[in-house]
Amino acid sequence: MTVAADGSAAHRTVQAAVDAATAGDTVLVARGTYRETVNVPASKRGLTLKGATGNAEDVVITYDNASGTPKPGGGTYGTAGSATATFSANDLTVTGVTFENTWQRAAHPEIQDTQAVAVNASGDRQKYLNSRFLGHQDTVLNWAPSATGQYRQYFRHCFIAGDVDFVFGNATAVYDRVNITLRDRGTAAGGTGGYLAAPNTDAAKPYGILITDSTISSPARPGTYYLGRPWHPGASAVGQLVIRNTSLPAAVKTEGPWSDMGGFSWKSARFAEYANTGPGAGSGASRPQLTPERAAAHTARAYLAGTDGWNPTG
Repeated sequence: MTVAADGSAAHRTVQAAVDAATAGDTVLVARGTYRETVNVPASKRGLTLKGATGNAEDVVITYDNASGTPKPGGGTYGTAGSATATFSANDLTVTGVTFENTWQRAAHPEIQDTQAVAVNASGDRQKYLNSRFLGHQDTVLNWAPSATGQYRQYFRHCFIAGDVDFVFGNATAVYDRVNITLRDRGTAAGGTGGYLAAPNTDAAKPYGILITDSTISSPARPGTYYLGRPWHPGASAVGQLVIRNTSLPAAVKTEGPWSDMGGFSWKSARFAEYANTGPGAGSGASRPQLTPERAAAHTARAYLAGTDGWNPTG
């Protein structure tokens, strides 16, 4: 299946090619900007969505819905429904594509629900390679449709940008050798500029979100960002997040990089670090660290193995 916005391929839109594809097909997308929302349903198992040039900056899928954006038929989109792209198929591979949600708070002061998702990843054994995910609040949703079910998503050599809870959800997700940017919101040094992650992992699941061997950067002023806070929509949601072997910028609050959320204490969640570096790294009571023995159980391979031994890490 081929896509080109100029009409030189079989399909002009990505969604048209997805609709025509069958399970296991490859959708090859030519250089260009595609203003549309994309939905890959569960029936398209094994689909590959591939940017034709190999450079994610060349192939951009973009839209601008927020959670509070009114829908044509009434109501609003909601957080998950705001996504530029929704991927529900198992065994999906995405490579060489940019996904962005360009919705801006300043342009829509009338909207209070400002979550604006770029990608809603809600399948198992999904791979996202050499791709870019751009947004502000809630950029990437790692979602498990069944809170205790097995839904694993692997991000490698990707770029993610946002400012509030922009890696979040209850699936098991690994961010391996990625670059993450904490956007500058103009907050004064020491203030609250944003939050990187907001996991709501079910208490029954040992693994939530892992960020490993990565680089986090930011143009924001020092001490303005939290690494995460626990999203707690129900009693069984006890977020799990480890950030390890990763470079942290000065924008991270060194004295306390974790925050409470909605009255739920970060100390009741499962947050930890290991062997991080950079000006935003630190230790102490407010920065729980894994021991080497525990760190051995918090690797990309351990998070993703599940019940079938899946190992996309190579």
